[in-house]
Amino acid sequence: MSTAGEARARRRLLPRVPPLAPWLHADLVLVLSATALTLFGIAMIYSATRGIDPDAYSDFYLRRQSLFASVGGMLGAVVASVDYRRFRSLVWPLYGVTVLVLVLVVTPLGSVRQGARAWFVVGGYQVQPAEFGKLAMIVVLAHYASRFGGRLTLGQLVGALGLVALPVMLVLLEPDAGTAVVFAVIAMGVLLVAGAQARHIAVATALGLVGLALVLNSGLVEDYQRQRIDSIVNPAGDAGDTFNIEQAQIAIGNGGLAGQGYGQGTQTRSGLVPAQETDFIFTVVGEELGFLGSAAALALLAVLLWRIWRAARVAGDLFGSLLSTGVLCMVLFQVFQTVGMAAGIMPVIGIPLPLLSYGGSSILTTTMALGLVLNVSMRRHAVRAG
Repeated sequence: MSTAGEARARRRLLPRVPPLAPWLHADLVLVLSATALTLFGIAMIYSATRGIDPDAYSDFYLRRQSLFASVGGMLGAVVASVDYRRFRSLVWPLYGVTVLVLVLVVTPLGSVRQGARAWFVVGGYQVQPAEFGKLAMIVVLAHYASRFGGRLTLGQLVGALGLVALPVMLVLLEPDAGTAVVFAVIAMGVLLVAGAQARHIAVATALGLVGLALVLNSGLVEDYQRQRIDSIVNPAGDAGDTFNIEQAQIAIGNGGLAGQGYGQGTQTRSGLVPAQETDFIFTVVGEELGFLGSAAALALLAVLLWRIWRAARVAGDLFGSLLSTGVLCMVLFQVFQTVGMAAGIMPVIGIPLPLLSYGGSSILTTTMALGLVLNVSMRRHAVRAG
C-alpha cells in the first residue's frame, strides 16, 4: 500500500468521538502549572527590563511577551484539539520544511544578531526557526522510532541519527551550539525510550563529538563561530563569558533567603547581568525573590515536568509516549542548563528557560509542545479503546 493509502487507512481506523469529549480528560495540573509559570515569567521580564529610572521605562518587552503568551496559549489549544495520531501523515513534509527553513536562515535571507545568523525578521518580529525545529524533530523521531515496536536495531538507530544529523549541522552553522545540544538531548532521550541500546547511543555520542571536532578544525566555520561553539566545553574561556558568570553569581548571592524585593534588585536594575530578560532570567528571580522565590519557581517547573513524565507513562501507544518523552527531554535539559548557567556550574550558551525567558519563538514552541503533551494525555483512554 502506498504511503498516501496508509495514511487514509489510518484515518479510517481512528475512532470518531465528539470533538469536546477528550477535553473531559484534560490534565488541569499541567495547564495550571504552565499558566502560572507563564504569568510568573511575564512579571520577572517586567522587572528585568525596568532599569534604574522607572520614568524612562519602555513596556516593549512586557507587551510583546504578553502577546506571545496569548498566541502561544491559543496555538497550544489548537495542537491539543487535533488527535495526535493524525500528525503522522504530516511528518515528512514537516521534516522537509524544517530542513529547508534551516538552510535559508544561514543564507543572506537570515538576520545576524550577536554573531549568529539564526533569525528571520518578519513584520518587525524576529523568528528563530531552530526553536520550532526542536518540536518538529520530536514529532519526526517519535513517528520513526514508534514503527519498530519498542526495540531499535543498530541499523534503525543509524537511520534515526541520520534524520537528526542534518538539522544539527545546519544549526551549528548559524552558529547556535546551545540549540544543537538540545536537539541531541531530545534524540538520545526519545531513542533510548524507543528501545535503542545504551551502548549504541554511547558510541553514537562519541562519534558525534569526533565529528564536531573535525568541523571546528575545518574551513566550514569562521573564527567567531568556532569561539561560540567552544563555549560549550570551555565556559570560562574568554573574558566575556567569565564576566557573565561572575555578574550572575553576584546577583543570585545578593538575594539571600528572601531576596531584595520585587523590582529592587541592584544588579538587575543596573543591567549588569547580560541578557537578563532571556538567557539569565533566573538571576532576576534569585536576586529579587531570593532562595524562597527561586525554590517556588523550581517547584512549579518540577510539577510541570512531573505531568509531562506522567503523560509519557500513561500514553495509549508508543507514538504518544515518545512524543511526551521528547518534550520532557527538551524542557528538562533547558531548565537544568539555564539554572546551572546562572549558578556558574554550566557553560554560557544561549538557551531560554521554558515559559520564563523572553522570546516569541521560545514561548510559542514551548506552549505548542505542551499542547502536544496535553493531547497525548487526554486521549489515552480513546487510543487504548481504539
